[in-house]
Amino acid sequence: MSVVIVLEGTASDRFTVTVYPPAELAASLHVLTGHGHHTEHAAWAERIITAGPAAFRAGLARFAPLWTALRWRGFYPGLQTPPAELTVDRFAELTAYTCASGYRAFDFGRVLHDPAQARALRQTASSLPDPHSALAEDLLRDPESLRADVLDFLDLCRRVYFDELWARTEPVLSRTAHRVRQRLADEGPMAALLSLSPSSARLDSPARVVFDKVHHAVISPARTPLLLIPTRYGAPHLLVKDEPGLPPVVHFPVDVPGIGVTLARSRMLALTDPRRVRLCRLIARQAMTTADLADRLSMTRPQVARHLRTLRDLGLVQVERHGRYVHYGLDLATVKRIGQDVATALQY
Repeated sequence: MSVVIVLEGTASDRFTVTVYPPAELAASLHVLTGHGHHTEHAAWAERIITAGPAAFRAGLARFAPLWTALRWRGFYPGLQTPPAELTVDRFAELTAYTCASGYRAFDFGRVLHDPAQARALRQTASSLPDPHSALAEDLLRDPESLRADVLDFLDLCRRVYFDELWARTEPVLSRTAHRVRQRLADEGPMAALLSLSPSSARLDSPARVVFDKVHHAVISPARTPLLLIPTRYGAPHLLVKDEPGLPPVVHFPVDVPGIGVTLARSRMLALTDPRRVRLCRLIARQAMTTADLADRLSMTRPQVARHLRTLRDLGLVQVERHGRYVHYGLDLATVKRIGQDVATALQY
């Protein structure tokens, strides 16, 4: 599955790069709820959770579906009115999607009035991890009270940690936004979008950028302008928001991983071949020539050369030239990163 951004007939002015505090609040809440997946922020998250009041910790648990798999749209631009001023039905619709963790298979526009929509929400939320089901029940029972509780919690977050975090983070996000704007102006939308993710690809006829994601969407900025929002606390996730009737958003990390899911997978697969593993065990100890490897592995030189070429193309082998001899050594730093690279690529 993939997210396709069609660029045919699209100029740079169809893209807006901006920093947006509520979006970074959502990203930081995601880290606080699941900091085991965000090791670079784990110490910070544990400190904030430990120092926060009981009401803060309770809110993190109760409202987690709003910022885990499917981010609540209230955190992003485009609603025309702030969450506090949404109609109850609109608030219920947007919140129901997060409780169900999806859009495409559902219509929650009348979830407070249509028993069939309410049943679909209950059934879907009950199959998801806690507290999706509890939040769905709160929504169906008293949406106005739930909205007040959500807004109170977000205000508490600002006082507990986010005002201080934003003061430190905003300059970083602004520099990143400026850099992406410059790339849009100098190199065009294609180059700017490709720079946001290592798991992206350029396709032609028509011109489009494809992000390797676990959901499918087709976005045409020529019809609906696209918002690009940088995040420091969202890494390693690149998030694409494409709700019906709302402007699409790409929420992208400031620090783009160097490895995409395709390369991470290829490196893993390269080390599943028993002959290649034996070769790697030899060159992990010392750099060797093709002839030495062929002798030790009882293989022909062309066979060894093919394996070395595969490993070198994947960045797993280093080449050293000494006079007329070429020595091959295993790049141990890259091999050590394979597990972390895979985990990052799968989340991106």
